[in-house]
Amino acid sequence: MENADQIDVEVAYARPDTQVILKLRVPRGATLEQAVRASGILERFPEIDLASHELGIFGKLNKSGAELREGARVEIYRPL
Repeated sequence: MENADQIDVEVAYARPDTQVILKLRVPRGATLEQAVRASGILERFPEIDLASHELGIFGKLNKSGAELREGARVEIYRPL
């Protein structure tokens, strides 16, 4: 049964040696940062520092506090 208070999103991160896309459900109104934290990706890749890694949705930079929509793919960009 679908929960109207939740949306499906993805969190993506890539390094030269690997890439990961995690699917998860978050509460409607969740932000990019909240989705990243809820995904567990920070534990899997401890080098991710939200203070220095930028976030985006489908290739476009966004603020970490931006609200997500159904089907969004949150991307974590490594510093160059």
